[in-house]
Amino acid sequence: MEEQKKQAKVNLTAMTEFVLLGFSDIPNSQMLLFVIFFFVYLAIVFGNGIIVLIIILDQSLQTPMYFFLGNFSFLEICYVSVTLPRMLKNLWTQRRSISLFACATQMSFVLTLGNVECLLLTAMAYDRYVAICNPLHYPMVMNQKFCVQLVAACWFTGITTEIGQTSQIFSLSFCKSNQINHFFCDIPPMLKLACGNTFMNEMLVFTVAVVFVMVPFLLILGSYSKIISTILKVPSATGRSKAFSTCFSHIIVVVLFFGSAAITYLRPKSKKSSRADKFFSLFYTIVTPMFNPIIYTLRNKDVTMALKKLLP
Repeated sequence: MEEQKKQAKVNLTAMTEFVLLGFSDIPNSQMLLFVIFFFVYLAIVFGNGIIVLIIILDQSLQTPMYFFLGNFSFLEICYVSVTLPRMLKNLWTQRRSISLFACATQMSFVLTLGNVECLLLTAMAYDRYVAICNPLHYPMVMNQKFCVQLVAACWFTGITTEIGQTSQIFSLSFCKSNQINHFFCDIPPMLKLACGNTFMNEMLVFTVAVVFVMVPFLLILGSYSKIISTILKVPSATGRSKAFSTCFSHIIVVVLFFGSAAITYLRPKSKKSSRADKFFSLFYTIVTPMFNPIIYTLRNKDVTMALKKLLP
C-alpha cells in the first residue's frame, strides 16, 4: 500500500517536474566538472563572440562566406547558452529539478538551433560550391539579398518544425519516472519515460532526423565532391592549396556536428544507452561550438588579420 502511494506521488510529480540527472553518476567530480564546463562556456561565448564582432567591424570580411560564418558563430553562442548554464547551476547547487514547461522550452530551443545549424552548414557548403565551381557567377548568385533570405529560411524552417515536434513529444504521458538520465531535455531520454507505445513518436523523430541531418549531410557531401573535383583540375599548386584551405575548416565542423548528431538520433533504439547519448550530445552541443573559433581563426588568414587589427 505504501509502495503504491509512493509510485502515485512519482507519477504526479512527473507531470509537472523532472529531474536532470546529468553527471550525478560521478558524485565525487561535481565541482571539477563545474570548473571545466564553466571555463568551456566562457571560451565558447568569448571565442564565437569575437568572430561575430570582427566580421561586423572589418569591411574586408563583408562577404557571403563571412556573413554565414558570423551567423554560424552567433548560432553557436545561442546553442550552448540553452544547455550549459542550467547544467552549471545543477552542478553547483546539486538541485537538478526542472519544470515541465522549462523542459519543453529547453528541448524546443535545442532542437530548433540544431536544425538551423544543419541547414546553415548546408548553406555554407553551397556558398563554397558556387565560389569554386562557378566563380564567374558567384557575385550575381550569392548577393546580399539571397544570403539574407537563405539564413532567414534556415531559421524559419527550424523553428516551425521543432515547435510541432516538441508539442508532439510533450503531449505524451510520462509515468515511468521523472528522472531524465541526461544533462538537458532531449528526445531519446524523454521517450524512455513515456507511457504506452511510442513507436509513432520514434518514427517521427527518425523522419525529422533524416530530413534535417541525413539530407543536409548528403547535400554537403555532393557539394564537396564537386568542389574537390574542380580543385584537382586547377593547374597551380598554390591555387589548389588556397582552395582546399577555405573548405577544410568547414569540413571539420561538418564531420564533428553531423557525425555526433547522426549517431544520437539515427542509430537503432536497441543500441542506444544513456551514457552514450550523453557522450555524443557533448560533441554537438559543446565540442563543436568550442572548436569553431579555433578552427576558423587558426586556418583562416583573413580572420587572423582582422583579429590582429582589432587587438591593440
